[in-house]
Amino acid sequence: MSKRIIPPSELIINPDGTVFHIHLHPDQLTDRIVLVGDPQRVDLVASFFDTRTFEVSAREFHTVGGTYNGKPIMCISHGIGPDNIDIVITELDACANVDFNTREVKDQHRTLQMVRIGTSGALQPELTIGTPVIAEKSIGFDGVLNYYAGRNSVCDIDFEKHLIKHTDWNPLWANPYIVNADPDLVNQIGKDDMVRGNTISAVGFYGPQGRYVRMPLANPDLNRTIEEFEYKGRRITNYEMESAPLAGLGALMGHKAMTVCQIIANRFNNEANPNYKAGMKDLVKVVLDRLTE
Repeated sequence: MSKRIIPPSELIINPDGTVFHIHLHPDQLTDRIVLVGDPQRVDLVASFFDTRTFEVSAREFHTVGGTYNGKPIMCISHGIGPDNIDIVITELDACANVDFNTREVKDQHRTLQMVRIGTSGALQPELTIGTPVIAEKSIGFDGVLNYYAGRNSVCDIDFEKHLIKHTDWNPLWANPYIVNADPDLVNQIGKDDMVRGNTISAVGFYGPQGRYVRMPLANPDLNRTIEEFEYKGRRITNYEMESAPLAGLGALMGHKAMTVCQIIANRFNNEANPNYKAGMKDLVKVVLDRLTE
């Protein structure tokens, strides 16, 4: 049986041989990847590198490759939101597992280790500002994973059913999906100095996370309901916008993926700290050390 040839409309390759959005060439890809939202944060991560071998910028996607502790590594920014994660992870996987000349999937699968370092808002009062929280379980309110076959094979279906029932989930919204981060990577990065949490990936920053600025909310009690929810001793710990599609798509594609976020606001206590960059620098160093052990 002949292999499927991926048509140009499904995977766009630029004239210079790079993949469409992130403008990376397969030869530039490293097995260890740090992901961040802010393109400027890539420079912070790369400031710790021993060497810098390349730098690429396209739209919100800024990438620097090099070495750390003598091992190849790269950092790429994905911008804000789950839709961008769909782009970045798909194109990183294509660089790893698609032959750009034949447009066929390679016979030998290449597994990537992807750790996203981000910021987050806590939903439980005990999570103080500055705490690093690993999204051991991610709860996707974005719906991205629902567009892919095999979604149920990487999701906690019973957890989903209990959450939908508890919150009286609005049928106008995408059904939530709940997926585990890669356990090996969680154990490698997460030590006693990090909380293992259950993290919501929201589809937006304001209304979808219960923020009322000027537009009234369809369900103003949603955050309170989420804060009260418990499933098998697990409570929902924090909000962000990318951990669920990263963990879910990573699992479906056969990669190791996880997110760790610094808490910069507590929604329960109505506290926030915009001056979080010093703590972020410390978190970046810890992640780089553990990712290259």
